[in-house]
Formats: sequence, structure tokens, C-alpha cells
Amino acid sequence: MTTLTPPAGGKTLPYEPVSTESVEDCSVFPGEFSGRTRVAGLVSAVSAGVIGAGLLFQTTSYTVAVPAILAGISFVGGLLSTWSPCGYSSLCLLRPVGPYSSRSIAKYTPTFLLHGAGYAVGALALGSLLGLAGALLGFGGVSLAVLIGLGFLGLAYGAHQLGFLRVPYPQRRAQVPHDARQRFPVWFIGGLYGLSLGLNYLTYVQTPILYLVTAAAVLSGNVGTAILLFAAFNAGRFLPMAVNYLPVSDIAVQNWLARRQEGAAMLDGMLLVATGAALLTFAAL
Repeated sequence: MTTLTPPAGGKTLPYEPVSTESVEDCSVFPGEFSGRTRVAGLVSAVSAGVIGAGLLFQTTSYTVAVPAILAGISFVGGLLSTWSPCGYSSLCLLRPVGPYSSRSIAKYTPTFLLHGAGYAVGALALGSLLGLAGALLGFGGVSLAVLIGLGFLGLAYGAHQLGFLRVPYPQRRAQVPHDARQRFPVWFIGGLYGLSLGLNYLTYVQTPILYLVTAAAVLSGNVGTAILLFAAFNAGRFLPMAVNYLPVSDIAVQNWLARRQEGAAMLDGMLLVATGAALLTFAAL
């Protein structure tokens, strides 16, 4: 594992320098968004969650709406995990080799597909484990207690991501093994990185949406539901790799991500707060 440095000419990445053993928790505020802006985002997110849940309650049951909301937030959480050290690393390390051409893209495709397969295996393994654990613990789907628990969890981690409080962030604070690129062919590294990232807790993930997905998977008490939640999350993690099929340079991608780091964290927190508010509203109705 190596230190991840900002792309040349780009904005300084808002997490601490990476040591060879750990990754510091993301800290992006204060910065582009003032405290007043973040308070406004918090209030707006709560309002959106309450109003959205109220409208959904009039058209469908919470047993349908809640799984759909959780699947949606899972997918978006996967996308937002691109703004993590491993997200930056995978995008720049798993690139087509040589000048952009049909030949380089063809040679890159096995790496891309194996990377996706690794995510699929990770979702299957982690979802099965957590769904089975929930079943053994006696959990069984959407209930009043589940709505309240997930609602408050969303609010807490949303406030964490917006910089208003600190909530425990238990993860293995490590990156994917960068030295593997000197020891294995790139197609193998694609699969290795996909599996490592697809299991989600082997490396650092910068979005707390992962915790909401994990809790929902366990509380579902259903292996199929848990697998689907992590399949949605991992699909969001994997999809950004498709940018490597476009004729854009790595430095352009890295700079684009760096310039939007704080915006991604802001959106992350607001989505968590809105989801938490929506689930608590369903519990109250």
C-alpha cells in the first residue's frame, strides 16, 4: 500500500496522507461549504425526506416503498464510494495500457469484466453472511422497530458526514494492495481489486451509507434481500470503472473527482439525513 497523492494541478484531496498501514477518516469540512450552508442542507434533507415519505405513503405501502428506498440509497452509496482512496486508486491503476485504440480497449475488457465479477462475488458472500446472521438473530424484515432504528442510524451518519458530530466508523483502514501490480498481470489485479472492494470491509470506504446498507441487510433477516442490497451497492461502486472505456486521460478523471470531493460529501450526508427522515416518517404514519 502506498500513499495516495493528489493529481497534479488538482485540488488537494481532503483526507489525511495515507500511511502504509491505515487510512484516516475523511474530513472535508470546513471548506467549500460553510456551516450555514451545511445547516441549510440538513434542514432541506429532513424536509425532503418527510415530504417524500408522506407522498409515497399515499400511493404505496411502506413494505414496498422502504425496500425501494434502501435499494436506491445503496446504489447511490456505491457511486459515492468512488470518492475514497481505493476509488481513486482503482480508476487510475486499472486503465487500458497504451494509447487509446480499439486494440487497447479489447485488451482492457478482461480486466473490466473480472473486476465486475469480483464485486458480484463480494456482494454474494457479504449479503449471504449478513442475511443469515440476521435470520439467526431472529430479525424478519420491515417493522416499526426496524424503521425507527434505521431512521436514527441514517440521521446520525448523515450528521457525521456533514461534519456536525462524530459517530464510530469501524472499518479496516487500508487500501487495495498497490504492490500487486508488480507481481500479477493486470487482469488478475482487476479481479483481486473487485473482490477486495466488493467485500466492502476489507478496505476503507468513505461513505457511511455502507453502515445503513449493512444494518438493513442484517435486519432484513433474509439472505436474498441482503444480497440484493449489496449487489446494488457494489453495482454503484463498479459502474464508474466504465469511464476507462472513454478517450479521457487519467489525470482528467482524477481532477474531476478532486474538484467535486466536498460536493460528494455534502450530497452523501444529505441523502443519509433524507433517508433517515423518510424512514422515521413511515414509522410515525
